[in-house]
Amino acid sequence: MDIGIGNIGLVLFIIAVVFVVKTINVVPQQHAWVVERLGKFHATLGPGLNIVLPFVDRIAYKHSLKEIPLDVPSQVCITKDNTQLQVDGILYFQVTDPMRASYGSSNYIAAITQLAQTTLRSIIGRMELDKTFEERDYINHSIVNALDEAAANWGVKVLRYEIKDLTPPKEILHAMQSQITAEREKRALIAASEGRKQEQINIANGEREAAIARSEGEKQAAINRAQGQAASIVAIADATADALRKTAAAIREPGGSDAVNLKVAEQYVNAFAQLAKTNNSIIVPANMSDISGLIASAMQVVKSQRTP
Repeated sequence: MDIGIGNIGLVLFIIAVVFVVKTINVVPQQHAWVVERLGKFHATLGPGLNIVLPFVDRIAYKHSLKEIPLDVPSQVCITKDNTQLQVDGILYFQVTDPMRASYGSSNYIAAITQLAQTTLRSIIGRMELDKTFEERDYINHSIVNALDEAAANWGVKVLRYEIKDLTPPKEILHAMQSQITAEREKRALIAASEGRKQEQINIANGEREAAIARSEGEKQAAINRAQGQAASIVAIADATADALRKTAAAIREPGGSDAVNLKVAEQYVNAFAQLAKTNNSIIVPANMSDISGLIASAMQVVKSQRTP
């Protein structure tokens, strides 16, 4: 009897433990559990300690509320200009409504993946090859808008989509590489020609400015020389006039006429002496009395100048 009572107690203890385990549920942070009661949606359990009715309620679905990255399988898309393009992307989404995520779709991850692929093919098909490389942001934004609208019924929020790779065929890739190389060479040639053009312009401007500077210098030098010559002429004229005035004043003094006669005679004789030094033969006036006549003529001029 004691053994039977012990077994019954053990069974009751096990039942009690199972009852407690089934009753108490601890939900982790950033998770949500969907509870069904007798096969029908009953409640969504949030993080923390939760009590349910054992054998009546059951945890039907468990969802993570964290942001989830989903790798969208690579696929071949046809562009508007009939070029094949291998596209690979990644999608980020988050469960916002656990009840809809449980009952809105049988597999919301597969649904999002398929919808992302079809939407990507549709967008790429409306664009030319070159535009697909330039409009990545537009493609990403368009896919997010299309997916977010459809995923609302699945209790899912599509946060963003990023294209990882856009890979054209090898022939197209080689042609694009050649085009890029040619464009770079073209830009290099243009830059070199612009540099040579600017160099020639700078040289021409430098030569023009140098010529202007030289001409300005020559002009100023000529002006300075002319001013110097004019000043020299004026100074000589002033000195000559002053000398003549002094000579005339000296002649008017007593004995001035005799001094003039003597000076003229000396210069006359000195002139003949110089001729005798530089020439083997000289011409002597036939009448030496011409000297006295020359002196008399000079004195007559002096006297006429003295007479008012």
